[in-house]
Amino acid sequence: MRIIRAADCKVMPWKNGGGTTTEIAVSPEGAPLSDFDWRISMAHVGQDGPFSSFLGIDRTLSVLTGNGIRLAFGDGETVALDRATAPFFFAADRAVDGVLVDGAIDDLNVMSRRGAWSHSVERLAGGPHEVAAERGLLVLVARHGDWQVNGSALAAGDNAVLQAPVTAKLAAENGGELFVVKLAPAR
Repeated sequence: MRIIRAADCKVMPWKNGGGTTTEIAVSPEGAPLSDFDWRISMAHVGQDGPFSSFLGIDRTLSVLTGNGIRLAFGDGETVALDRATAPFFFAADRAVDGVLVDGAIDDLNVMSRRGAWSHSVERLAGGPHEVAAERGLLVLVARHGDWQVNGSALAAGDNAVLQAPVTAKLAAENGGELFVVKLAPAR
């Protein structure tokens, strides 16, 4: 298990220049925004505007803080996301504008290259939990609380990357929130 502490995450500008993102992990390591296999990051969204387009990429968006965001897709579909909604999966090369519900939000973004990698994202509260991954990687993003992952401590903001096949036993002291990201290479 590799632990990525919050203080070690890289802050970089958005592809469209409209803000910053905190990169948790990317493959291959050090890959630019134009050429990654998968990427996990958090962003602060302070104003309405278009999302950056990533050709050939699938994306899952989860609201971490704030009152939510409405995604207005170019084809007319709209989706409202807030802290209570499940992580939302969509093609990152679809035209979409983000409209804030009532003030800024922070979000979690998981992206993978379509046809080469796939991903899923699940939000867990409290514990104990047991999660397994048969192939690829299991990435745990601790948002709130102090977590134990197979006996190792994760504080809020820390992340753990585990190579599959793996089963992770999770427990949180004083409640907590954690995101489970499963990444798998295409067969």
